[in-house]
Amino acid sequence: MVGIASFGFRENDGASQACDCHPIGASGKTCNQNTGQCPCKDGVVGITCNRCAKGYQQSRSHIAPCIKIPVVQMMATEEEDGYGEEPDPSSVGGDQCGKCKAATKRLNMNKYCKRDFAIMAKVLSHIDNSEDEHTKGWIRFMIYVEYIYKKNRDSRIRKGTMFMVVPEADLNCKCPKIKSGKQYLFLGREKDDSPGGTISGNLGITQRSIVIEWRDEWDQRMRRFRRRARKCK
Repeated sequence: MVGIASFGFRENDGASQACDCHPIGASGKTCNQNTGQCPCKDGVVGITCNRCAKGYQQSRSHIAPCIKIPVVQMMATEEEDGYGEEPDPSSVGGDQCGKCKAATKRLNMNKYCKRDFAIMAKVLSHIDNSEDEHTKGWIRFMIYVEYIYKKNRDSRIRKGTMFMVVPEADLNCKCPKIKSGKQYLFLGREKDDSPGGTISGNLGITQRSIVIEWRDEWDQRMRRFRRRARKCK
């Protein structure tokens, strides 16, 4: 972070003093004459605009030095990760959604370690009629895998087109929300959650999966997780 520089002046008992507005965090050079508060850019706080607000993280951009921390739409089913919790009636959207509990949590290293694959893929199309015996009760999508951050040695995940399936009940409850033409970050358990196993070639996205609409800033975070993957237990 660039050091504090003095911009603007404010009055104090008839004397002028430098405002010390941060050259990157402040959106202007003149502070409030009564309080000394500098005008801050979006997501920046502090009297001199020198730190990120809660819910924001520092970026490398001088134009937008603080950006919102992305949130993850994931299925809460594990004690620390969401697995195994009882459905919360207040969070469901009808009788058919009784088993679907959506929660928003930030992706961290622990959650990355607990999934055996992490990919960035674009959803190409929704396949209405699937004759695959393994995918009855599942909705099938064709996706294009653009980047693979993590997979097992015996994984069938490859760059390019492949099939992804989501339980119909979960999709009807918008858990997760998936739209054709959008890019997503998918993390899950290929062996455990793919109907028919990995041999079927259908990548399963279930209540143990994490689905995030893609943003470019996720790439740097995922690469950092991959470098630290040897610490996974």
